[in-house]
Amino acid sequence: MSEILIVYATTDGHTFDIALRIRQLSEQQGHRVTMASIRDEANINLNLFDKIVVGASIRYGKHGVQVYRFVKKYQGILENKQSAFFSVNLVARKPEKSQPETNPYVQKFLKQIQWVPQELAVFAGKLDYPRYRFWDRQMIRLIMWMTKGPTTPQAVIDFTDWKQVEAFGLLVGKMKNV
Repeated sequence: MSEILIVYATTDGHTFDIALRIRQLSEQQGHRVTMASIRDEANINLNLFDKIVVGASIRYGKHGVQVYRFVKKYQGILENKQSAFFSVNLVARKPEKSQPETNPYVQKFLKQIQWVPQELAVFAGKLDYPRYRFWDRQMIRLIMWMTKGPTTPQAVIDFTDWKQVEAFGLLVGKMKNV
C-alpha cells in the first residue's frame, strides 16, 4: 500500500473530476490517497507521500502559472518520489493529439520544466459553454471554430476517454520506486 498525493489545478472543475476518478481507482487497489488543489500546496507536506500525481488543465493554450511554480518549488521532492503528470485539454479530442508524445501542450510543458515524471497522460477535456463566463465562451467558441470543433453556445460535451483515465489510474497504482 502506498500513500498517494494527487495535486490538481483546474479551471472549470473537469480536471478535479478526472483526479477524483484516479483517486477512486488507486483506493480500489488498496492505496491511501489524498487530493488537494494546487492552491493549497502550502498546507501539504509532500514528504509524507510515496507517489505524487500532478494534474493540470489548459486554458488559452497554457497550463496555469501555479503549476509551473509548484513543479519548480518541489522539483527535488518530485524527482525522488514516484511521480506522474496528466494534462487535460480540448485539443486532445483529436486522435493525433491525444498522446503525451503528440500533444503540443504536454510537449511545451515538458520543455519548460526540469522535472521528468515517471508516467505521463493527456486527456481530452470537457466543453461546457453554459458554464463559461461571457468572454471565455466567445473566445473558446472562436478557438473551436478555428479548429473545426463545436461552437453551439449551449453545447456541453465531455470528450474525455474515461477508459484512458482508468488505465492511467491503474498505472499510477502500479508505479515502482525510482
